[in-house]
Amino acid sequence: MALDILAVAPLYQGPDINKIRLMAETTKKSTTPPKPLTPSRTKLTTIETKRIMSVLDETIHKVELVTLLSNVASSSQSLEGMLGEDIMKAVREHVDLCQTLLDHVNYLQEEEQRLQEEEGFEDEPWFRDLVFSIELQKSRLPPLRQQIRESTKNVLRLLLRNPQAASLLQVQSLGRSEEAQSFIDSLVELRGFLFEKLLTSPMEARDKTQFIQDITRRNRRNQEIIDTLENELAACMRNRDAEKKYKVETEIENWIQKYDLEMSEKQDEYEELDIIHKEEKLQLEELKQRHSVLVEEFSQIQAEREIKAKERLEAEQEMVRMVRAATLIQALWKGYLVRSMLRSKKKKRNKGKVKDKEKGKGKEKGKGKGKEKGKGKEKGKGKKGKGKK
Repeated sequence: MALDILAVAPLYQGPDINKIRLMAETTKKSTTPPKPLTPSRTKLTTIETKRIMSVLDETIHKVELVTLLSNVASSSQSLEGMLGEDIMKAVREHVDLCQTLLDHVNYLQEEEQRLQEEEGFEDEPWFRDLVFSIELQKSRLPPLRQQIRESTKNVLRLLLRNPQAASLLQVQSLGRSEEAQSFIDSLVELRGFLFEKLLTSPMEARDKTQFIQDITRRNRRNQEIIDTLENELAACMRNRDAEKKYKVETEIENWIQKYDLEMSEKQDEYEELDIIHKEEKLQLEELKQRHSVLVEEFSQIQAEREIKAKERLEAEQEMVRMVRAATLIQALWKGYLVRSMLRSKKKKRNKGKVKDKEKGKGKEKGKGKGKEKGKGKEKGKGKKGKGKK
């Protein structure tokens, strides 16, 4: 439905018109085959051929003008004084009709998409109303498309009546869309093919047809040779693949056997190591038990040693105290003995001196006794002080 509506739209461009897809896709320029036969004529001679080319040239000229109308509408202020008020008015009406068509197309596309999404509700009243609305909008499109055709003819008629305005419009070729330019290039390419075809005489056409047939036969023979060579190559590749596959399978089988042999040896070695490991594990458990017993005994012995060491330390400290006390007692005793010996010696000396004095002087006997008694008291006091110290 959308492709039928967009039959006229590829000739225009603009902010919203760019959404339209070109019906005529860009024709890929095929590689031109070599031309061994060129036409002998370079100009058209018959009236029919000239009319055909003039019709095609006029069509290309009109398409070039039509594809620039959207650019004229977008820059109407700068071109209004150059193209004239009648042309600008017709262009604006034409662009408005195209915009209306685009709005209808966009609305219909959205509604149809919504209709596809709501396919499970065909029996609902609102669904039937939506279908009716879409059909109503579709019925309005053919008259609108006819109005656009008439508007296009009207604009072209005004431009062709004013060659100066048409020339001025053709200068604005940069405003043409890429799709429109591609369409024009396709028409120009078609004109070249048609011109060459019209220049070719019937004799030249037969010769060209014969040449093409010869080329086709040669191409067919070459293709057969190519197919044969490709088949031989494919057979060789299959044989080679079969030999690469046989070798690979043999090598894989050898590797598998080697792997199985090595794995069996490793398995035996693993089983032996596992047995040894289990035995060593049992020995380890026994050693752990013995170790726990020894640790307990060692802790007991260590505790006893600590107690004995503590007792020995206390005994040594007690012995040190006793030695110090004995030393102190011995020192005091020795001091006492020395002091007692000194006192006895002093007493003997004093007694000797008293006897000598009594013999020498009789008169001073009383005085001497008093003095000696005083000295004796002082000495006694001195000895008592020393003993206290």
